Amino acid sequence: MKTCFRPILLLEAALFLASIVPIPARAQDRLKLSTVVIDPGHGGHDSGCISRDKKTYEKSLTLDISQRFARKIREAFPDVKVILTRNEDKYVTLSGRADIANNAGADLFVSIHINAQDKGTSANGYSIHCLGQSSQKGNDLFGKNLELCKRENSVILLEDDYQTKYQGFDPSDPQSYIFFSLMQNAHLEQSLVFASDIADAMKGGPITRNRGVSQDPFWVLWRTTMPSVLVEVGFISNDKDLAAMRSSDGRDQIAGNLLKAFTTFKNRYDHSTGSTSSAKPAPVTEAKPGNAPAATDPQKGSTVYGIQVLATSRRMSSGDSFFKGYEALELKVGNLYKYLLLPEDSLEKARERFKEISPKYPGCFIVKKEGETLTRIH
Repeated sequence: MKTCFRPILLLEAALFLASIVPIPARAQDRLKLSTVVIDPGHGGHDSGCISRDKKTYEKSLTLDISQRFARKIREAFPDVKVILTRNEDKYVTLSGRADIANNAGADLFVSIHINAQDKGTSANGYSIHCLGQSSQKGNDLFGKNLELCKRENSVILLEDDYQTKYQGFDPSDPQSYIFFSLMQNAHLEQSLVFASDIADAMKGGPITRNRGVSQDPFWVLWRTTMPSVLVEVGFISNDKDLAAMRSSDGRDQIAGNLLKAFTTFKNRYDHSTGSTSSAKPAPVTEAKPGNAPAATDPQKGSTVYGIQVLATSRRMSSGDSFFKGYEALELKVGNLYKYLLLPEDSLEKARERFKEISPKYPGCFIVKKEGETLTRIH
């Protein structure tokens, strides 16, 4: 009999999250990215994707690339602790992978995978995924990435008593993924920033097609309590991608590109205190009107305080239910769209509004927009 994933009320979901996601006891203001967990996908009796000629397994490629990536980080940053969720051909559960990162108090989690096309060989390129659910039907969860999410989450079925352990979650049932819409990820913004760093760094080859950054409901990303990304470095079903990944030089180049992205992210991270930014604020521009949420655009050069509730690589449509009817200000920062609710002209007013907003948007914070810069201040 098929196990169905029953609807979970918000309060019940909150209690569930608190019961299974340990929060490391560490200072809120971290000045250094000191620990990174690298997660080689699959392993042991879980081979992952397999090449058409049955000679190459995803689990072997992800382990080799991850080990190379780990060595490069250790050589470039001797002060950074690098942990692999597996260092050999063994099976590790999805929850076990997240537990390793959470228990280590990691500052960053990187899961390495290989993609595949079920029919045909034309699909190629790399993609980077952060936790989330697309806000528009037809994108990500409801479209092109649903099959990918099903495949990567399906390793749950290899575990004993998975129905109980994963609260009845069925990776093959689209209805199960509704669960992910009930939670907020406080680390989403940093995850998206790191994903963008990887997308830029991977352009150097040997696999050059960038399939983009997307938000998708991967269980292992939901379970981690730090900025987290899942990287599909190429397609094992594509001859050109496979040749690059079978090559020792190709895998080393991929690992080198990941190091480049890590270096960019770490340098930015190490200049942030977590609550106030000591780094030079990123330039910000107001997005052009159109599908953006209705908001009063502040005059250029003025100072505005608002509560940031979302940073995403996709532009939100006007009147999206995510904003719960609140006035929102849309700002374009690099490759991200940032959304501020209830923009005010004083910090005191913003703090008062924060008391109202914060229970509805866990992980939100106050930011200051001054001229062309945006700075987190709370």
